[in-house]
Amino acid sequence: MNRFKISLLALVASLSVATMGASIDHIQNYSAEYGGNPAQQGAINMGSTVYFNPAGLMRLENGTYVVGGIQYAFGDQNMSADGRDFSTNLSSPIPNFALYKKTDDGAYFWTMGGVGGGAELEYKDSIPLIITVPFLGEVDGNDLLKTANIKGSNMYAQTTLGKAFNLTDKWSASFAFRGVYGKRTLKAKAETNKLGEIAFKTSGADIDSERTAVGFGGQFGLNYAPNDRLNIGFRYDTKVKLKFKTDSNYDENNKIANTLLGIYPVYKDGEKIRRDLPAIAALGASYKVTDQWTTFIGGNYYFNEAATMDRIGKTSVDYKNGWEVSVGSEYWFTNQIAWLVGFNYADTGAPDKSFAATEYALNSTMLGTGVKYKPNETMEWTVAFNHYLYDSRTVNNIKYEKEISSIGVNFVKKF
Repeated sequence: MNRFKISLLALVASLSVATMGASIDHIQNYSAEYGGNPAQQGAINMGSTVYFNPAGLMRLENGTYVVGGIQYAFGDQNMSADGRDFSTNLSSPIPNFALYKKTDDGAYFWTMGGVGGGAELEYKDSIPLIITVPFLGEVDGNDLLKTANIKGSNMYAQTTLGKAFNLTDKWSASFAFRGVYGKRTLKAKAETNKLGEIAFKTSGADIDSERTAVGFGGQFGLNYAPNDRLNIGFRYDTKVKLKFKTDSNYDENNKIANTLLGIYPVYKDGEKIRRDLPAIAALGASYKVTDQWTTFIGGNYYFNEAATMDRIGKTSVDYKNGWEVSVGSEYWFTNQIAWLVGFNYADTGAPDKSFAATEYALNSTMLGTGVKYKPNETMEWTVAFNHYLYDSRTVNNIKYEKEISSIGVNFVKKF
C-alpha cells in the first residue's frame, strides 16, 4: 500500500502555516475592514490606513484617533490518506489596536496585533503515520498506536511605532520601527498498543515543547495623491530575523520520543533555529468614481526566498516568493451607512516538497463583504465577513484541504 511517510511531529509542523495569507507565515488581517475589502494598500480611511498605508495618514483630518477591533476565524483543516480522513477544527481570535495623532506637521502612530501564524489546532484521533522499527521495518503507525493526540499553536504578535509626514502637497512618507514576538507550541501524546509495546519496549510518549523568538525590523511608506479622487499607496516591511529557542520536556530515554525528535530536531530542548518573517512590498490605489463610490486595487509581494526558514532534519525546501492581488469597492448609501465588498487571490509560493516537510500552505481565493456605520463625524463602526476558498492539493498520496471563514468588528473614535 502506497502511504506517505509522515510522523507525529510532521503533522504538528503543518500547523505552523499561517491561518490566512499568501506568505508561509504572514497574515494580512490587521483590521476587520480587511475582511470586507482586502484591497487596503492605497486606501484613505480612519480605521485601516494606519495599518496598510501609514504614509496616507497625512490625507486625514487633524485629530487623535483610537482604533480597536477583533476578528474571529473559524473552519477546519483536513488531510486524507488511504481512504481515511484526519481533520481538526480551527478557532482563533485576532485582535487589533492602534493609536495615532495627525497634525499639519506630521502624524505619529502606534499599532499592535497579529502579524503571522494562526489558530491552535488539535488532532484528537490518529494520524497517517509510518514508523521504522529495527526488527519489523516500516510499519503503519496505526498498528502500533492505540491513541495519538496532537495540539499545536503558532502565533506572531507585532507592535509598530512610527511617523508620517508630508514631502510635498501631493507626496507623503512614513517610517516606523517594528518589534515581533513569535511563539510556537507543541503538545503530543501517543499511547501504544501491545504490538507497540513490543516494538518500542515502552507504552507511549509525551512531548511538551515551546519555541519562542523576538525580532525587530523597519517599515517604510510612500503615498501619492495627484488629485482629490485618486490615491496611490506603497509600503515596505523589512524582513524580521527570528531565532527560535526551544524549551521542551520529554523523556530522553523514551524510544518513540527520541525517534521522532531525531527526525525533527527543531523540537529538541535547547535548539536555536532561524525562521524569519519575510519582507513584504505592498502597492495599491483607490479611486473615487463618484462622491459615494470608491473602488480599490492592491497587491502584496512576499520575499520568501530571501528569508531564512527552519527545515525539518536535513531536508532543504526552496520556497518561491508569494504574491496576492485584491480588488474592492465601498459604496455609501447615505452619510452614515456604506457597503463593502472585496476579492483576493493568493499564491503562497510553497512547492510540493514543502508539504512533505514543514508546510501546509494552500493557494486561496477570498470573498468578503461588510458594512460601515458612521453615526457622526468622529465615530465609525465596521462589521465584516469573509470566506476563503482553498485549492486542494495532493502530495505523495496525501490530500490537503482547508475551509476557513472569519467575522470581525472594528471601532474608531476621533478626538
